[in-house]
Amino acid sequence: MDHRVTENFAAKSMGDMLSAPAGIVPDLDQTALLLDIDGTLLELAPTPRDVVVPPKLGLVLQTLHDRLDGALALVSGRSLTDIDVIFAPLQFPAVGGHGAEMRLSVESEAVASCAPPMDNDLKRRFIAISHLSPGILYEDKGYSVALHYRLAPQFERTIYEAVSAIRADLPQAPIEVLPGKFVCEIKPAGFTKATGVRELMNHAPFSGRNPIFIGDDVTDESVFAIMPAFRGVSFSVGRRAHGVNGQFKAPKDVRAWLTHLLDEEAMAAQ
Repeated sequence: MDHRVTENFAAKSMGDMLSAPAGIVPDLDQTALLLDIDGTLLELAPTPRDVVVPPKLGLVLQTLHDRLDGALALVSGRSLTDIDVIFAPLQFPAVGGHGAEMRLSVESEAVASCAPPMDNDLKRRFIAISHLSPGILYEDKGYSVALHYRLAPQFERTIYEAVSAIRADLPQAPIEVLPGKFVCEIKPAGFTKATGVRELMNHAPFSGRNPIFIGDDVTDESVFAIMPAFRGVSFSVGRRAHGVNGQFKAPKDVRAWLTHLLDEEAMAAQ
């Protein structure tokens, strides 16, 4: 495959995509960029609040957002409020809460999907699990809750056994468990990052464009799976996930590639 992708991904065989995507430069007039945050754009941190946004990343994302006529979105398990705090004062289109909420453009209001907030009594059961160790951090995302154990990895099995016990005690509760990197997330069934991305791709400025999705975790696999339906491609970070067209080694390589897209545009304009 040519290192400069200047035609629709649909015109290329998925098998032709490079396993190492660093040299791929898509036609930005036809592309939508969909980017996970933690473990993809940013290195993972001991707690969600400890993530560090490199100084130049905001400018790169803003410039790409403008160059794509707004077709750049952050796709995250974080809430939209949390996403905005991380990248303040910048805001971007986003799918937050694993598809529970969405903002189609910087100018539009954030909207919630049909996903109901998690029941408070159920939340209290999961809060109790965090009391097993000071190293287990409970995070309430509104539409879901997360138990972070990067500071107490020895409790992984205990956490999942406790979550399984709650599910067994409440077999009718419509909840899903999302295993992640040193995190166990619990959310109501019925929505995922993929349902959020599907909705996003039905609206301008994303509709009709070929999406590139980059993610790193198990929760991103639902989006990897639907990219071919939108004549798009996907890349994983840190591991070769099932159904992707290639992988980046680490978030710094993703950031370098995003910068490379702008550099190539500048060179082509000369």
